[in-house]
Amino acid sequence: MIDEKPTEGLICYISRQIKPTEARYGASQMECFCLLWGLEKLHYYLDGSIFEGITDCNAVKSLLNMNTPDRHMLRWKIAIQEYRGNITIVHRAGNIHKNSVGLGRWALANTPDIPAYVPLEAEPQVSIEGIIITDIGTELFEEVRKSYKQEKNCHILKYLLDKD
Repeated sequence: MIDEKPTEGLICYISRQIKPTEARYGASQMECFCLLWGLEKLHYYLDGSIFEGITDCNAVKSLLNMNTPDRHMLRWKIAIQEYRGNITIVHRAGNIHKNSVGLGRWALANTPDIPAYVPLEAEPQVSIEGIIITDIGTELFEEVRKSYKQEKNCHILKYLLDKD
């Protein structure tokens, strides 16, 4: 029977051990990294869905709108753009956010037989799958448009694409 009241329910728990380089991250960086790692691992379930990322770290809430991020945060800010419009990052105080507290303490060993296995020598790579679109001035737009018309390779590419 379906209850009329919306309730929060867990679908799965995922975790892994951190690598030695990740152990040097500050608390805010680690929280952001964990969010991105979870999004990457659950991408096939989340892609196209509207969902919440609930965290006990306020810094994660500002990840989408950070003005001057360091190099890690900039990479993660770009990676999370794919979910912009679909994800709402919600802060929930640690004493209230109790349903995930055991994950950090029960991380699986990083062995090849688990789905979250990452070879230790591999550096985490975050692919850029989002594009930030911004308004540009009419003058700049016209200058770019004209330069494409004058570019020889663009004509060849257009010819090849139109040929089919």
